[in-house]
Amino acid sequence: MARELIVPEDAAGERLDVFLSGRLPDISRSQIQRLLRSGHILVDGETRSPAHHLKSGEQISIEMPPPEPTTLAPEQIPLDIVHEDDYIIVVNKPPGLVVHPGAGRKSGTLVNALLAHSGRLSSIGGPSRPGIVHRLDKDTSGLMVVAKDDDAHFALTRMVEARQIERNYLALIWGQPRQSRFAIEAPIGRKPSDRKQMAVVTTPGKTARHAHTEIEVLERFGEISLIQATLATGRTHQVRVHLSYAGHPVVGDPTYGRRLARSEARLLDAESLELIDALPGQALHAHRLAFKHPINEKPLEFTSEPPERFARLLHHLRLRARRSG
Repeated sequence: MARELIVPEDAAGERLDVFLSGRLPDISRSQIQRLLRSGHILVDGETRSPAHHLKSGEQISIEMPPPEPTTLAPEQIPLDIVHEDDYIIVVNKPPGLVVHPGAGRKSGTLVNALLAHSGRLSSIGGPSRPGIVHRLDKDTSGLMVVAKDDDAHFALTRMVEARQIERNYLALIWGQPRQSRFAIEAPIGRKPSDRKQMAVVTTPGKTARHAHTEIEVLERFGEISLIQATLATGRTHQVRVHLSYAGHPVVGDPTYGRRLARSEARLLDAESLELIDALPGQALHAHRLAFKHPINEKPLEFTSEPPERFARLLHHLRLRARRSG
């Protein structure tokens, strides 16, 4: 199934592989470069190098090659399936579960579990990421939609690009934002000093991509607040990076939150600190997912409650706030 993209005016001058990586989130940049070199991606009917600088109005045609056979083994890992039909699976991922295999890990992932559960997943993401339309970090819990066939996967990817999939997160963050509603709009790229981390990057000449997060404060507990984050874009670690940049990192975040959390943590009671230490990672949960079905266009909406340790900490903070109030 071929897919067509028209280069908009605001993308003129951008590298071809960079442009495609921003619009095909289910395909890695290295895979895009391989597809360009093998002639599976054409610009105005001709092959182009990954470094080709785009012109407004150029037509990009993407023809996926036959899928490589996956070498991943199905594994009987418990899954919380929220919805399933012939085309999609909506799963509630627990914290601590890696979404798909990567460097140094070929087993024990959500993909391994899905292969055992379904045996039929879309091929677009490649042999290591069958069915995966969007990802959650290992220690972020919550709702994900997975594609069972390529037509559904293409449709869902278009919806992600067009911001037609609503993704809402609950998070416990350090401190109290001054405003009850605000937006964080800052470009995200690889951290110059540590390529394994992401960061807000504003240095001229450094590669970063537009990122926009809407924040609503739901409850305030003194040193900690409960917020809802809504993604307008879907960058790697976006919620965590944006909240850290705003001075309110996610509680329990081992990568983006330790330094900024120290002063608030000193004011907490012992039980709160114990419950925070018991978190498997950041207190971040994808609690709502809403979109039109990729095939029949029926409106779908799913919600899930935070996992046990997140919920226990939240319950304690509410009790503590009532006693002090």
